Amino acid sequence: MWLNLAALSLLARVCLVILFPFSALDKILFWRDALKQANSSFIPGGPVLLVMAIGIELLLPACIVIGWHERLAALALSGFCIVTAVLYHPFWQFADFWTPGDSKGRNNFWDFLKNFGLAGGLLILAILTDRGAIR
Repeated sequence: MWLNLAALSLLARVCLVILFPFSALDKILFWRDALKQANSSFIPGGPVLLVMAIGIELLLPACIVIGWHERLAALALSGFCIVTAVLYHPFWQFADFWTPGDSKGRNNFWDFLKNFGLAGGLLILAILTDRGAIR
């Protein structure tokens, strides 16, 4: 067959998680900005949360790509996406949502939806991996 399904599966996994290591690197390089965002929710302990997020964004995507406990990694990373969407992209709190031009509300809305889109893709990966459909 001209289409190598193993290679396609690997490509899909890489595409699904590629942004997470770069997000971790961004948090490391721009620690102060990341810490400001980490402290923006009602959950205390911004520095600890930030270190945990960096660890999650480095470890879990690697597990998914190499296929080591990929179902558990995909489920956990999906949960991470949902939690960060709700805690750190509260688009409903910005009055400028319908204002023309640059809008924090709309920017947060799109980030919120992207996180849920990623969560959905990761849940599909977890379901299909469990059935042995993605190997």
